[in-house]
Amino acid sequence: QLSALESKYRWFPYNKGGNFRRWYGNNEHVVDWFDGGRRIHDYAGVSLDFGGAPVRAKQYYFSAGITWTRVSSANTAFRLFDKGFIFDSTGPSIFPESVDAFALTSALNSKPTRVFLELVAPTLDFRLGPVGRTPIPETILGNDIISITGQKCVAITKSDWDAYETSWDFTTLPLLRPEHRQATLADTYAHLRAHWQAMTGEMQRLEEENNRIFIDAYGLQDELTPDVQLHEITLTCNPHYRYGAGKSDDKYEALLLADTLREFLSYAVGCLFGRYSLDAPGLILANAGETVEEYMARVARGEEREALTFLPDRDNVIPILDGEWFADDIVERFKRFLRVTFGEERYAENLAFVERGLGRDLRGYFLRDFYDDHVRRYQKRPIYWLFSSPKGSFNALIYMHRYRPDTASVVLNEYLRDFQNKLAAHRSHLDRVSIRAASSPRDKTAALKEIDKVDKMIAELAAYEREVLYPLATQQVAIDLDDGVKVNYAKFGKALKRIVGVT
Repeated sequence: QLSALESKYRWFPYNKGGNFRRWYGNNEHVVDWFDGGRRIHDYAGVSLDFGGAPVRAKQYYFSAGITWTRVSSANTAFRLFDKGFIFDSTGPSIFPESVDAFALTSALNSKPTRVFLELVAPTLDFRLGPVGRTPIPETILGNDIISITGQKCVAITKSDWDAYETSWDFTTLPLLRPEHRQATLADTYAHLRAHWQAMTGEMQRLEEENNRIFIDAYGLQDELTPDVQLHEITLTCNPHYRYGAGKSDDKYEALLLADTLREFLSYAVGCLFGRYSLDAPGLILANAGETVEEYMARVARGEEREALTFLPDRDNVIPILDGEWFADDIVERFKRFLRVTFGEERYAENLAFVERGLGRDLRGYFLRDFYDDHVRRYQKRPIYWLFSSPKGSFNALIYMHRYRPDTASVVLNEYLRDFQNKLAAHRSHLDRVSIRAASSPRDKTAALKEIDKVDKMIAELAAYEREVLYPLATQQVAIDLDDGVKVNYAKFGKALKRIVGVT
């Protein structure tokens, strides 16, 4: 606690329950604990100097322990967490002092414990009381095999958790790791899929062995079996858990492939903005207003800069449009990323694999699905923001952490107005086609139809500029990352794509 106070940090990891997941994970929340949680105490009208409600058990804050989700629609799942966390009643915690934490996690995740908790907590509200009354023989907790099993299960589950960009310890995408790399993207995915199947199989073996030991210890061989169903192996790379039981193998494989490719595209967009880099692991640009110059300073020095694999967008604005209106739009940038990561020679084959796995062409995915996927991935707290006209004729993506007060002006002057000029030129061309004597009746009809469409777009964008984006650009809006997405997103009103639950 003293270290937290002296650090002057504001945000600290926070256990708050979460999805059904055993061994490790659900590390998704942070809490404002600056100056010993002064803001929380002030909000509740309680003096920090006297402690007490609303904050209890502060003596255990920042200690390593075991947590679980208090209210569950199924059996609860126990997870080990490291030092540095704060917890609350929806993510209760216990702190082993005289027993091995890995062994205790193994005991709590065993089938006998689950049966006991179902008896003492039939409402599936797993409070501290029922968990604290769980009978676990001290002798078995001293068994090295139990501890080693717990260590292996935690290691595998942590590896799985950290393979996705929403993990705080994410470094790079599994598809791009050298140990999985093959000649094509399809072969690389097949290699990675085999690795995931091996991980799931090993977890199933470890959990069944763990169950067997505890079933024998309690003498419940006639009542319980050690079997663990595939959908109970709580790894994100396990489609039976990720998508729920009861689907066909083909359905599982299609869902997992599509999501893996969406994660590939999401990581690519992260590289486009400099959040990630192909030349360095982990987060690169993640502080307010950071620039490409800071990116360069972090991933390369001196002559190394000439050999960088892939550079981020300089102005932090990437257009997403229905057509090739900009040479550097998101589709063209991703195609460049695909060439860099998997080579030019098999590029067409790799692109076809991406589009086949997604179930639509690349432009259609970015235009209609990407942002919705991003909002879901970050649980309605997107880090990429989409400037979007009312009917979506104009879209431009920015990275929240690189936002500057002049970003709206850049979107307006360098992209929206440029697009409007291109539309006007296109309309002039269509006019000429519609009246040209040499044009066929079919071409004239098509041109007139396209003119009607373009006129509607021009009117939409003119209103968007006049009523929304230009007034916003003149305000030079500032944001504070500590205020969070919900507060900052609302400052931009109708300039950004509407998100239910945020705007």
